Amino acid sequence: MEVRGIWLTTTDSRVLYSRATIAEAMDFLADTGFNVVFPVVWNKGVTLYKSQVMSQKFGVEIDFYVRGRDPLAEVIEEAHRVGLKVIPWFEYGFASSYQQNGGRILNQKPNWSAINSQGGMVVKNGFEWMNAFDSEVQDFIMSLILEVVRKYNIDGVQGDDRLPALPSEGGYDQQTVQRYVKEFGRQPPLHHKDSQWLQWRANILTDFLARIKREVKAIKPNLIVSMSPSVYSWGLNEYLQDYIAWIDRDLVDMIHPQLYRRNFWSYKGLVDQLVDVQFRDWQLPKLSPGVLIKVGSYRISADELLKSIDYNRHRGVKGEVLFFYEGLRENNDELAKALRRGPYATPARL
Repeated sequence: MEVRGIWLTTTDSRVLYSRATIAEAMDFLADTGFNVVFPVVWNKGVTLYKSQVMSQKFGVEIDFYVRGRDPLAEVIEEAHRVGLKVIPWFEYGFASSYQQNGGRILNQKPNWSAINSQGGMVVKNGFEWMNAFDSEVQDFIMSLILEVVRKYNIDGVQGDDRLPALPSEGGYDQQTVQRYVKEFGRQPPLHHKDSQWLQWRANILTDFLARIKREVKAIKPNLIVSMSPSVYSWGLNEYLQDYIAWIDRDLVDMIHPQLYRRNFWSYKGLVDQLVDVQFRDWQLPKLSPGVLIKVGSYRISADELLKSIDYNRHRGVKGEVLFFYEGLRENNDELAKALRRGPYATPARL
């Protein structure tokens, strides 16, 4: 088994905006040697599929830009036609909006806001957040995931650096504070990175991931539960993501820590940390790191990409997921051609 994955975004990409571009992209990926795609289905507080949950709760069935279509259904059909697996990616997770003061969701459900130690809405790097510890919010995210699981012929589901996650500045809402006081007989520390307070909140999110796995598998036992968290322990300190606990509790089938570095030696150092410190031998088959190939004006060189993949295999890491599709197409498909000639020349099953 070898994971050769790619994320399909709506940011800086038009792939999902027509059936024709989806079909062309799936042909291209299959020809290049990929075996799994991760199409975004939840971002900017809207879905990229026809959602009854969103329609009933917020009066909007699907992202405005794709109204009248169902991009997820189209991706599944075109991907399966050429032998690619499809694992929908819930990109926004517990985030509600970006630089919109909570957007549609928190406008309609202000009590769903994550709260910081000053009593304000949690905002980090421009993103406004729902309260990931609130049972209603958890039920809402769960209902989106299960809606996709029930309605579509998918191969798995994926969370990322926002699912399950919450900026560590959060957790100061009345409900969570009362829960903490009941357990420990004292107020939570105002220092949001206090190690015990960090771990306690991270454990709540780990339990939510356990629920995701349990409820997804109850409907379709063969579906893959895939997660792409921020790197440890930065992800724990900043976003309460304890993926060491996730793998130790066997809560994921595949995990793709986002090793988003812009040179090979930085990437190599993170792979060494994963293999030598964080993962045990029996857990390694689940690991296929996230590799940054494009963001903004940056694009990885073909040489650095091939070195990264080669180093993965050298360390016993059987795959990777690349962020994101458009990087393959730049400079006359340079990166795709390098993969096709090199490590992806022979087909691999997922």
